[in-house]
Amino acid sequence: MGKDVIIACDFAGREETLRFLDLFEKEQRKPFLKIGMELFYAEGPSIVRELKARGHKIFLDLKLHDIPNTVKKAMAVLSRLDVDMTNLHAAGTVSMMEAALAGLTRPDGSRPLLIAVTQLTSTDQERMERELLIREPIDRVVMHYASNAAKAGLDGVVCSPLEAGKVHETCGRSFLTVTPGVRFADGDAGDQKRIMTPAEAKRIGSDYIVVGRPITAAEDPVAAYRRCVAEFCD
Repeated sequence: MGKDVIIACDFAGREETLRFLDLFEKEQRKPFLKIGMELFYAEGPSIVRELKARGHKIFLDLKLHDIPNTVKKAMAVLSRLDVDMTNLHAAGTVSMMEAALAGLTRPDGSRPLLIAVTQLTSTDQERMERELLIREPIDRVVMHYASNAAKAGLDGVVCSPLEAGKVHETCGRSFLTVTPGVRFADGDAGDQKRIMTPAEAKRIGSDYIVVGRPITAAEDPVAAYRRCVAEFCD
């Protein structure tokens, strides 16, 4: 599995998104894009279709979490968008993840990659214990959620880059780790608690890194993207 940088297109709408992507018009490497809740709720499925038509791979980051039957039906709808990757919350149980996988799989057997969110990178040990009443060490919680995702037949998990190596030890090298919480060494951590640089994420074994503000808010987004690719992929 080749490593790749996924740009988080956390924009308010279509116009802002396309204006940003026009900066990459002359790039030989078409960026892999994450469409999250903000953009998808603003523009709906049409933005996915438009960006796919432009030649971009799409990670549809909607983090589904509901009863198994509801998630299964929702994934069946998402499967028709021809995205390359989508996700849900591992906290929804093994049964929910199994139902999601069944819904996402098309009649011909093809489907996007399906990954599970373990713990959000804005969550640290103190918040997990105080607000979620989860008393186990966060590392143990993440590994348990990752094991449940593997048991359900998913392709991988979203996790902190700090946990990517341990996830591979627990679930196997082919089990994908998609890691947000990536910042340049000279950048601002923002609201992320568990972070690494692109080079560190590569060293520890992340398969994909998801990078938002360090690219989208950079003075030169194309240069920032190239820097990420150079540090993580090359």
